[in-house]
Amino acid sequence: MHAYRSHTCADLNAEHVGQTVRLAGWVHRVRDHGGVLFIDLRDHYGMTQVLADPDSPAFSEIEKVRSEWCIRIDGEVKARDESLINPKIPTGEIEVFIRDMEVLGAAEELPLMVFGDQEYPEETRLRYRFLDLRREKLHDNIMLRSRVVADLRQRMWDSGFTEFQTPVITASSPEGARDFLVPSRLHPGKFYALPQAPQQFKQLIMVSGFDKYFQIAPCFRDEDPRADRSPTDFYQLDMEMSFVEQEDIFATMEPVLRGAFEAFGNGRKVDTDWPRLAYRDAMLWYGSDKPDLRNPIKMQIVSEHFRGSNFAIFAKLLEQEGTEIRAIPAPGGGSRKFCDRMNAYAQKEGLPGMGYIFWREGENGQEAAGPLAKNIGPERTEAIRQQLGLGVGDAAFFLGGKPATFEAVAGRARNVIGEELNLTEQDRFAFAWIVDFPMYEADPETGEIDFSHNPFSMPQGGIDALDGEPTEILGWQYDLACNGSELVSGAIRNHKLDLMYRAFALAGYPPEEVQKRFGGMVNAFRYGAPPHGGCALGIDRMVMLLADEMNIREVIMFPMNQRAEDLMMGAPNEPTPEQLMELGLRVLPREE
Repeated sequence: MHAYRSHTCADLNAEHVGQTVRLAGWVHRVRDHGGVLFIDLRDHYGMTQVLADPDSPAFSEIEKVRSEWCIRIDGEVKARDESLINPKIPTGEIEVFIRDMEVLGAAEELPLMVFGDQEYPEETRLRYRFLDLRREKLHDNIMLRSRVVADLRQRMWDSGFTEFQTPVITASSPEGARDFLVPSRLHPGKFYALPQAPQQFKQLIMVSGFDKYFQIAPCFRDEDPRADRSPTDFYQLDMEMSFVEQEDIFATMEPVLRGAFEAFGNGRKVDTDWPRLAYRDAMLWYGSDKPDLRNPIKMQIVSEHFRGSNFAIFAKLLEQEGTEIRAIPAPGGGSRKFCDRMNAYAQKEGLPGMGYIFWREGENGQEAAGPLAKNIGPERTEAIRQQLGLGVGDAAFFLGGKPATFEAVAGRARNVIGEELNLTEQDRFAFAWIVDFPMYEADPETGEIDFSHNPFSMPQGGIDALDGEPTEILGWQYDLACNGSELVSGAIRNHKLDLMYRAFALAGYPPEEVQKRFGGMVNAFRYGAPPHGGCALGIDRMVMLLADEMNIREVIMFPMNQRAEDLMMGAPNEPTPEQLMELGLRVLPREE
């Protein structure tokens, strides 16, 4: 017999009754039923109930074991009484009577319990992540992640792509976040960077004549943490194709992602129609470039109904250039209590509030209620109701100003309204391609022009488009939104050197700066670069959606905390004087 086990803790069933077996695993919990000790023995694969009574030769040793001790047992498989069968687990028909036991690893007093669903502080969970990972839900999430990665990899191979690995030590490049720098021992005073993405390398692979590339790529960005973003590193399904247009990327990725969501979505509906939404429309209708389309609410501009009205706040606002009034319809939200609650939500989000109108039954049929309705009068109120398609029992909320000042809050309010009024469909994955992103944006204070998205994107209209107003130039850039998360981001690349120089010049990068920062790619483009494009899928976010988790740390095996610290391994830590000397570095104390 094997030194540790003849079977796993998920293998045994009624067919094994009478056999002598050997199992190894962790003590999930111990129960004493009148002198008979029952142990739920757990390993990676499942759970088996083992037991001993005073007749067992190992009983005295078994009395000593506690939760999370790692043990090996030998015993005889017995059938459970019919009334005691547990149909929830594969081994529920049997139990194992222990004849011999060996303690493989005793456990000290536990800082967190593996058995049960107790909540523990994040600091405790991350410091003892190896224990946290033994818990069923987190263990299942990590296994789901592994299966999703394997599935995506196979689907890409089946689609004609080839997997290549790109370097993880490279040169610094602007990808929208801070680099992690790595000092060079052989070149004192110089630094490598960990790649924020394989962007330049995958484009160089296309220039090198490999037609379809992908990899499961680690990316490193020194970012502030968010619920859906790791502060240090993450993984993405990275892909690039030659001789393609935007629709070719969509046609390639849609079946890959749809198939994966259908395979791992636990029966939830996966939309087959993935609309294309212009960035401008997405911000107008949903207040977000990653809208949750499970929520049917669509915001609309209603400025004309307030222009010159008796509601002075909006009327005066509209006299200023670039301002507008938007409405958020709320079907079923027609009560003063709900309206007041949403107004308070807007105030909590930093706005003065949200005006509202709700419609109810009156003496002469339906009537509009609320402060706004009184100020603007029945004719304007009725015009608003008809435009928004609302009726008795419904409401509408209003925000005004320059869109940039309220759009994000309006988008979040739309989400809250959809959730609270049960308008958002829960068991569904709703996708949308967001297209026509602006290539450039102007700094609101200085007016300086910079890239708003990927700097390597092809502008729509080619080189002629660069003669126009920079903020009006659109790029062949696209994101894929799913249930309010940005899942994919990509672009058709700018592969023409003259066009690339012009595009970077508009953002304030002279040719010598472009050559310095992107020398490898610039040189490659001199030797017959093909048209190409691609995208990257955030694996962590995808698994978050599939696992129905709200925080990305629930789908990463060894995540950092909110301060980008690894509490388990003690990173970051201070280098030794010998290391600093070898690298030619000196650490300056931080000024308070």
